[in-house]
Amino acid sequence: MPETADFTKDARPRAARDFDLSLDIVRVAEEAAIACHAHVGGGDERAADQAAVDAMRNALNAIEMDGRIVIGEGDRDETPMLYIGESVGTGKGPAIDIALDPLEGTTLAAKAMANALAVIAFAPRGGMLHAPDTYMEKLAIGPGYPEGVVDLDWTPEENVRSLAKAKGVAPSEIVACVLDRPRHDAIITGLRKAGARVHLITDGDVAGVIHTAQPETGIDIYMGQGGAPEGVLACAALKCVGGQFQGRLVFRNADERSRAARLGVTDFDRKYTLNDLVSSDAVFIATGITHGTLLRGVQKETNVRGDGFVTTESLVMISKTHTVRRLSMRRPLVKA
Repeated sequence: MPETADFTKDARPRAARDFDLSLDIVRVAEEAAIACHAHVGGGDERAADQAAVDAMRNALNAIEMDGRIVIGEGDRDETPMLYIGESVGTGKGPAIDIALDPLEGTTLAAKAMANALAVIAFAPRGGMLHAPDTYMEKLAIGPGYPEGVVDLDWTPEENVRSLAKAKGVAPSEIVACVLDRPRHDAIITGLRKAGARVHLITDGDVAGVIHTAQPETGIDIYMGQGGAPEGVLACAALKCVGGQFQGRLVFRNADERSRAARLGVTDFDRKYTLNDLVSSDAVFIATGITHGTLLRGVQKETNVRGDGFVTTESLVMISKTHTVRRLSMRRPLVKA
């Protein structure tokens, strides 16, 4: 039987193998970002997404591991997307669960806007929640605060005032990140009523959640509804750098409840914490597709003969050591 990945031991050679696996999976995100970049600005969201999916699947299947997709782009009947439950890798090596979004920000890529990413996280088998492809209410803050300083059941005003008190500032110094959607009008109104400043984003709520743990962004809190799979991915990142997260699944119809039930969800009103969504050590990786606040995007340099190089920037976060690395990759362009 394949060995189960274990991120809790320091002893070599397991630690060396875990590090090698991280580097292998960085290459997966890089390949997805490079393939998708060819469609940036083309206006075709599906083509951009499909290019990232195909490249990510091919790269994953070349790795010596027994991988299982627990957060993907849909169910088995929605292939050729990387679907929930799909096996990837050679079938030999560590048994790991994988959460991924080959193109986080399809609209961003199609319109050549900032912050499109290729995102992937992995953990030992059973280490991440099999979240259904539904919406999720989300609330996130960065590290350094006591537990209970914010709560998903509180109003935006209550969360702002409590966070401001814990931070030792006026509510007007709190900056909240929210997806710019009509469904968030009440949240935005409540935040501004409390005196907070609102930073609206068009897409890419994985990066939005991560920004709460990056003081240089000025983001203190993230709130609003977004995809549940992206919530698990964001929690994998927060697991590595610290922070708090609460989430609750949102169901729009009976079919979504049925899909959740098939994945083992029994309490449809449960309020999930970060450790509920990612229960073990994890590794989070993101590669920039377009330039953004988190990462530089793919860059291609060519001469008149068509020779040149491609460059990427990736973020690698490891929860066991709370290590954050930025990796730059440069290689010759492969001619078609």
